[in-house]
Amino acid sequence: MADLFSPYALKGVTLRNRIVMSPMTMYNSVDGRMDDYHTMYLGARAAGGFGLVFPEQVAITPDGRTTTSCAGLWSDEQVEGHARVTAMIRRMGAVPGIQLGHTGRKGSELPPHKGVNEQGSWKALPPDHPDGWTCVAPDAIPYGGDHSYPVHPLTVAEIADLHRSYADAARRALDAGYQWLEMHFAHGYLAASFFSPLANQRTDEYGGSVRNRARFLLEALDAVREVWPEEYPLTMRLGVDDLHPDGIRLEDSIEAIGWMKEHGLDLADVSIGFNTDDMVEPPLGDRGFMLERAARIKREVDIPVATSWNLGVPQNAAAAIASGAIDLAFLGRPALSNPHWPVWAARELGHEDPFGLVPADWAWWLRNFRGHDASIGLPAPSAPAPDLRVAG
Repeated sequence: MADLFSPYALKGVTLRNRIVMSPMTMYNSVDGRMDDYHTMYLGARAAGGFGLVFPEQVAITPDGRTTTSCAGLWSDEQVEGHARVTAMIRRMGAVPGIQLGHTGRKGSELPPHKGVNEQGSWKALPPDHPDGWTCVAPDAIPYGGDHSYPVHPLTVAEIADLHRSYADAARRALDAGYQWLEMHFAHGYLAASFFSPLANQRTDEYGGSVRNRARFLLEALDAVREVWPEEYPLTMRLGVDDLHPDGIRLEDSIEAIGWMKEHGLDLADVSIGFNTDDMVEPPLGDRGFMLERAARIKREVDIPVATSWNLGVPQNAAAAIASGAIDLAFLGRPALSNPHWPVWAARELGHEDPFGLVPADWAWWLRNFRGHDASIGLPAPSAPAPDLRVAG
């Protein structure tokens, strides 16, 4: 039976464990480039024991960023910074993964930690702002709320250009040394908005039926599949449910993931659509609330699955893996708060060699320390927490 610390093989890549550093936007890029900051931040998580480490969502075009401070891979000049990051991740024993995407109608934002804009709005910048731009979308429907500025509905020719941008970014990702590629089809970003009837009311071949609304996603997947090596995993994060009666439904997502599997998808990373803020009883504070959906997708599509969302309690993440509900546990905020989360989790769960997860030179010191056991920077293991109930 698999456990949180057992290796995981997919295609020609083997992860040392089932713990993944989830993509987290950090707002620390200039002209889309990665630098010492990203090498430090992501290398630390690899050194801390994560099996697979992702940077933030990486934009395929300049207007695909969330803000002008976000990372991209639309230019050959950006490859060098990514290559430094992947080299450090590999040196620390993890596999470097990249998540490619386009924020669509949720772009042109102010970095959230920098306060509000001139209009008193937390996020969106108007198109005429020096740091703003006109967002693109499947239809002329703004996201709403802060994002109420007019958006540009994409033409069929512009859609084809974006699919070429996905493929070009994937080639650069390979040149940079990434060994796992995930496509971001969730969280209200461009591909997610094509899939959702809340955002997509087109009447051409990209709108209407579930198949038509999935067309943008399938064509993007095809474009990347043509250039991404078969020995490296090609996965996607899909918003499988808008939590809204008129939005994406789980049943539609299960059907679409089946088509994606036929188009070469290797694993489904399951998340929320987030195509509207008007969600019905969103369970965002509940532990592991995506597990039931992920387990159902795994059963009905027969494809490996992963998910995130409140799995930061080690006993919960371990139970989700042990039950077979998911194959990988993605951790975002827990990885930010504790770069050695896997080591801490291993101590909490009684792993026989928690310090085997860190580089060998560090491990020697931690295994052979003299003195008080609880004085090495990690608390003594706590009493077991109740296991999270998950469906297999």
